[in-house]
Amino acid sequence: MKYDYDKLLKFDLNIKNHGKSKYESPLNRVIMSTEDHKMSFVTDEERILVINSQNEYEEWKKKGIQIPSFEKAGPREKIFFEPGETISAVVTCGGLCPGLNSVIRALVYMNYYRYNNKITYGIRYGYEGFIDEYDHEILNLTPGTVENIHKIGGTVLGSSRGPQSEMSIVDKLVKLKVNVLYVIGGDGTLRGASKLTKEIENRNLKISVIGIPKTIDNDIAYIDKSFGSETAFSKACDAIDAAHIESKGAPNGIGIVKVMGRHSGFIAANATLATNDVNFLLVPEMKFHFDGPKGFLAALKKRLDRSSHAVILVAEGAGQEYFDGAEKKLDPSGNEKLNDIGLLLKDKIKNFLAKEKIPTSIKYIDPSYIIRSTPPTPNDSIFCLQLAQKAVHAGMCGKTNVVIGFFNGEFIHLPIDVAVSERKVLQADSELWLSVLESTGQPITFINNEIGTI
Repeated sequence: MKYDYDKLLKFDLNIKNHGKSKYESPLNRVIMSTEDHKMSFVTDEERILVINSQNEYEEWKKKGIQIPSFEKAGPREKIFFEPGETISAVVTCGGLCPGLNSVIRALVYMNYYRYNNKITYGIRYGYEGFIDEYDHEILNLTPGTVENIHKIGGTVLGSSRGPQSEMSIVDKLVKLKVNVLYVIGGDGTLRGASKLTKEIENRNLKISVIGIPKTIDNDIAYIDKSFGSETAFSKACDAIDAAHIESKGAPNGIGIVKVMGRHSGFIAANATLATNDVNFLLVPEMKFHFDGPKGFLAALKKRLDRSSHAVILVAEGAGQEYFDGAEKKLDPSGNEKLNDIGLLLKDKIKNFLAKEKIPTSIKYIDPSYIIRSTPPTPNDSIFCLQLAQKAVHAGMCGKTNVVIGFFNGEFIHLPIDVAVSERKVLQADSELWLSVLESTGQPITFINNEIGTI
């Protein structure tokens, strides 16, 4: 995504620390470093620039303003919390996503084996697990209890949506004597983590809040990828393959697959490229018309005339403007419940082809819950492990109000307020969308005499 990096100038990109780090990191001893082979530590002065091209550099040079940069993540030689005496807690919030258990396991292992911390609490069912009225059990996570959880989907801690009292949550953290809280969640979860940080600061407590971004849609700003998104589009390929086979099994056969993507079409776009069998892709970022000479249905008819079958992939947030008259409902997190664009698409196509007297067989596949509950791919598992490692390093250093991100090929410390300041979306002039157009062969737009982007 191309960002307006000028927006970053209004943020303080420095990461908050509880104080001076005085304890020597145990990592040198743990990995048996020698004088010739010492542990490679990172300093707070190491920064990752937001730009990565000469042209961008020249533009910033003309402005005479320092180029924004993010603090590099990784182990520090001196840490704030005492190794062996630090108590951690981990909570998972929001919808399910491949890799949650991998992150949980890695957090426990890092604390236990690398920093000698024997207590990591597992908070059940999201933020409500901190609230006594719900009476959820607090788990004591050990290497033994999490040994094999990375092989299964979902989260062993359970999850929930919706806000809870930050005052009550901090009360519970104090009662449990937690030093570091690891929060695994998306946009709403991270906003909750920011509120927790402010409540902790108001009480002058030394409790670190470390965010690990979890969004299957991969839509968190200034983060190139989030865990689970690769697994999601990989699993979506199975549904697309099935739709392709079904579509070729009948004259003018059509296979429709709906995947996740409330505001962003990254899963759909990547699945399109991975399979190379999708003929039409509809995403939330690009408006489209059903009818008219340049509308979607006209393009579909041309495709059927030419090839006698079609595969259509649609992200769940696409075309929601066609439900303007429907009653709006919200989930516990305040997100609007989406209407089923896949079913509407199926009905529109069926009625259109019937009027055109074109026989068809339409198969609609919605693999959403299969995708989000599957175990991670090997590459995603690696990424989960690395995120958790960087999170524990940050927590032990006393950093707080921070999200562990991956940006410009490096792991970074990103202030939570920056991460939730805007949503990452698929852009019409991006290389990714250009690749989609080249792969599908679909028109640049399905808009009649209008620009086709939102």
